[in-house]
Amino acid sequence: MSDFKYEIVERIAVLSEKGKWTKELNKVSWNGRSAKYDLRDWNHEEGKIGKGTTLTDEEMGYLKQVLDAIIK
Repeated sequence: MSDFKYEIVERIAVLSEKGKWTKELNKVSWNGRSAKYDLRDWNHEEGKIGKGTTLTDEEMGYLKQVLDAIIK
């Protein structure tokens, strides 16, 4: 597995906590690329990163529209 680098550019929200793990929404730059919205589990204490997903600004805007429509 190749090495990768990341930088949390903006911490937006901690959605939940379970032990040392937190589920967070952040803006993250992966391997020097433009920062994207990033939703995943983090264990900052041990430097571990869980599986997650990244969303562009456009995708996040569409997700907001969908959530606004289904959550009243």
